[in-house]
Amino acid sequence: MTPSFSICVYCGSRPGERPEFTAVAQAVGRWIGERGGQLVYGGGRTGLMGAVAEATREAGGRVVGIIPKALVDKELANRLSDELHVVDTMHERKAMMGERADAFLALPGGIGTFEELFEIWTWRQLGYHDKPIGILNAGGYYDGMLAFLAESVRAGFMNDWQMTLVRTGTDATPLLEALAEEARQHPKGDKLAEVL
Repeated sequence: MTPSFSICVYCGSRPGERPEFTAVAQAVGRWIGERGGQLVYGGGRTGLMGAVAEATREAGGRVVGIIPKALVDKELANRLSDELHVVDTMHERKAMMGERADAFLALPGGIGTFEELFEIWTWRQLGYHDKPIGILNAGGYYDGMLAFLAESVRAGFMNDWQMTLVRTGTDATPLLEALAEEARQHPKGDKLAEVL
């Protein structure tokens, strides 16, 4: 069965210190699975990555994991994925994640999550794709980052239009619904495969 849509979720390979982070990852996974969707993610089975993948699978969704060889043992690759792609480099991982997804969502995470979010955002700003991007600000986790980005606009290093390329929300369901609706309004084809 072909999934109704495919969403790439960026999140931590650790669970974080607050139970609400795991709860929101599980809520995202359930939402994807219950709607016949497909999760594209970093391929690990620990932390929030493992939580979102397990919840997606248990709710009936497909799981596509993409992980570099160097992290297979370190991140305990999720062998229960419907597809598990082991690639040579982080660049290949991110490029494949970008190509396989109709939309992107960042959950709480560390520097790897931030880097993935900012790269896919940069690619959209440059016109390499026009797929929707969201930040799920669970428990105010991203408050500081969003305040810093607003300061970057005030300081003249970013424009307001760049901020409009990313949706933010504190509740999983309305944010996911908005991303899915925006993805339906755009053609699936993009330039990522050509430029990466």
